[in-house]
Amino acid sequence: MEVNPPKQEHLLALKVMRLTKPTLFTNIPVTCEEKDLPGDLFNQLMRDDPSTVNGAEILMLGEMLTLPQNFGNIFLGETFSSYISVHNDSNQVVKDILVKADLQTSSQRLNLSASSSAVAELKPDCCIDDVIHHEVKEIGTHILVCAVSYTTQGGEKMYFRKFFKFQVLKPLDVKTKFYNAETDEVFLEAQIQNITTSPMFMEKVSLEPSIMYNVAELNSVNLAGECEVSMEQFILMLQMIKEMMMEKLGVTTFGSRAYLQPMDTRQYLYCLKPKKEFAEKAGIIKGVTVIGKLDIVWKTNLGERGRLQTSQLQRMAPGYGDVRLSLEAIPDTVNLEEPFHITCKITNCSSERTMDLVLEMCNTNSIHWCGISGRQLGKLHPSSSLCLALTLLSSVQGLQSVSGLRLTDTFLKRTYEYDDIAQVCVVSSAIKVES
Repeated sequence: MEVNPPKQEHLLALKVMRLTKPTLFTNIPVTCEEKDLPGDLFNQLMRDDPSTVNGAEILMLGEMLTLPQNFGNIFLGETFSSYISVHNDSNQVVKDILVKADLQTSSQRLNLSASSSAVAELKPDCCIDDVIHHEVKEIGTHILVCAVSYTTQGGEKMYFRKFFKFQVLKPLDVKTKFYNAETDEVFLEAQIQNITTSPMFMEKVSLEPSIMYNVAELNSVNLAGECEVSMEQFILMLQMIKEMMMEKLGVTTFGSRAYLQPMDTRQYLYCLKPKKEFAEKAGIIKGVTVIGKLDIVWKTNLGERGRLQTSQLQRMAPGYGDVRLSLEAIPDTVNLEEPFHITCKITNCSSERTMDLVLEMCNTNSIHWCGISGRQLGKLHPSSSLCLALTLLSSVQGLQSVSGLRLTDTFLKRTYEYDDIAQVCVVSSAIKVES
């Protein structure tokens, strides 16, 4: 929308045009069967139409391009390009011409002019041309302000401006969810929806982690066609799929082409692991909320590129309390009534207090612990940890939950209970368990 002040008699004329790529021409095919009244008339008209494809006249898409007929839509992350032309419509020589282009947003005013120096003179029927570019980083109302100043032959200084108002729209809707694993891993699920009216080619969707994490993308398959994820990651993926089904989200599947149709949604999954130098410091990782930011690059119909980078993504830091118990190793499948081993890691999450811990093992209906219950584990200093090997067996087949561990801090007389810390599949001893 162009909003201009009252017109004045000026020697120069200003024209501003947005530079966009053309679109593919489409036509509506009209045809009928030969036995109908028009006969072959409609088909012959389509064959004679220069905009149709020879031999495929009934296709709506042609071989011709159409120049833009209007200003069009501008989306966040795209590059706004405009052609500015100042033409001398008079029969006089104009001097000291200065053309300035500013872009006013809701938060700032940007100078887009390529040069800030004035042109010495402009002869009749000559023009000054300039092309400006700007990567749009804000949504909402934008105003392109073009100002022209010059001096007439009589020495009179003249000045005029034109304002061009346009809206910047949001191209993508990004939703994120975090899943905190027991092993200090963080799983990020990003759902990206195309809310424009045209398809997109998703060139890149990556996660730039914060300084404390390394990231692994879980959006690819190996040559054998199997997803490259661990058992724990697979369980978390199943959980996320279940939630999406409950929310009735139209999430598309990954294919050989990374096209995202209008209003379609695609899901991306990332696994963040603490770097070694931070993983050993339980107190630091416990309070980390900043995970990283998503970098999204796409292309539209004729290759126009857009890019969005989210702000820093933050998760709700898990509350482990004073003592944290996590599993370092556990078999997926075990034999019925045969001992198996697990390795637990006990961490003192306190940054100030030393603990003196006692371990108790309580049997359940299906899980029975082997060993001495009530044994002393010794002192555990702040932000330090110890690994503990335990033996147990199951008396019931099926998927069984490992429960019944109790840690007591003798200094504060406080007991910490740990149930449902893991699951194992118990099978009959007649079935061979693969290692």
